[in-house]
Amino acid sequence: MNHNVKNIQFIDLAAQQKAICSNLQNRISAVMSHGKYIMGPEVSELEEKLAAFTGAKHAISCSSGTDALLMALMAYGIGPGDAVFTSPFTFIATAETIALLGATPVYVDIDAKTFNLDPSKLETAIAALKENDSTAYPLPQTGGQPNESNQEQLRPRGIIGVDLFGLPADYNSINAIAKKHGLFVIEDAAQSFGALYHEKKAGCLSDIAATSFFPAKPLGGYGDGGAVFTNDDDLADKIQSIRVHGKGKDKYDNVRVGINGRLDTIQAAVLLEKLSIFPDEIKQRNRAADQYAKALKDLVVTPFVPEESTCVWAQYSVISNSREQILSALRQAGIPTAIYYPKPLHQQSAFAYLGYNTGDFPVSEKTSQNIFSLPMHPYLENAVIQFIADNIRSVLADS
Repeated sequence: MNHNVKNIQFIDLAAQQKAICSNLQNRISAVMSHGKYIMGPEVSELEEKLAAFTGAKHAISCSSGTDALLMALMAYGIGPGDAVFTSPFTFIATAETIALLGATPVYVDIDAKTFNLDPSKLETAIAALKENDSTAYPLPQTGGQPNESNQEQLRPRGIIGVDLFGLPADYNSINAIAKKHGLFVIEDAAQSFGALYHEKKAGCLSDIAATSFFPAKPLGGYGDGGAVFTNDDDLADKIQSIRVHGKGKDKYDNVRVGINGRLDTIQAAVLLEKLSIFPDEIKQRNRAADQYAKALKDLVVTPFVPEESTCVWAQYSVISNSREQILSALRQAGIPTAIYYPKPLHQQSAFAYLGYNTGDFPVSEKTSQNIFSLPMHPYLENAVIQFIADNIRSVLADS
């Protein structure tokens, strides 16, 4: 076992900063010089480059991935009585934005291999909601707000597919189901910016997409940030208005209720510099993932990537029935780990009002009990990966 490995980082932002420090400082200094801290020129430059990178017609930057989702839902006029289908195995922001608008999240269990929403269960869930038949598939018992009874039948309106850990969901299937039932599709690409699905980039896989530039994301700023992508001119116009308090022809002409959802110019400057090295970082993330797959073979269940997709490895998450023993051993060896996600959304107190029960989404529940994530970033050395694998092998041999 290699005992020379020290100071292992779960995500090594310091190594990345060292690689681009001089150019980064120049970018930030330029913002300091012109002083346009809100909607400065770097914001429009970033939006142009994000659109070019993804192939989307419109890229609209914003203040966070959560606000990107919220604005997308607002553009569709989502509100009380509306049902939006999504995964229970994701960060709370996905469903939280639905609930914030008074609508109701309707959960659909995940595929055991990809951890993404299972399209076959989606079809069943939509049919069950239309028939108001919770014996066919688990449905929420209440309306859009806590303690509010469901007096009216929920209207199925849309689907939020989640690209978990950097792997796009199965949008060909999801989009086909949505079209059949007259629903919109939002791609929650908070973790998948830079990934491919059938040779199309994340951000272009549905009607509209939302991503996050939280510092820990594959493309992250030095603070909160996000973006919305769409090819629909009307949706883009609505998002641009919603982003600035429902702005019309000027900021004192408010044509709708919106939010303060702008991206800071300094964050745009940081993201521009990071975007310049992002393609190479994606290659290095995949190099690390390939090394993990070899080193961890036969020790844990390693991530599955379908042939039609690539992953950007926002997290490197594995499955083991010996999770607690492994985590304890890695902690003692100075190896950081994390659990994404220890409790599915239907079991969270915030969503208790929906009336879901333990057992309703068995794949999500079982996954949450056995999954854990290992260090993953472009600067992760093969020797560190081997050290991690050696420690896992050692604890499993002793158990």
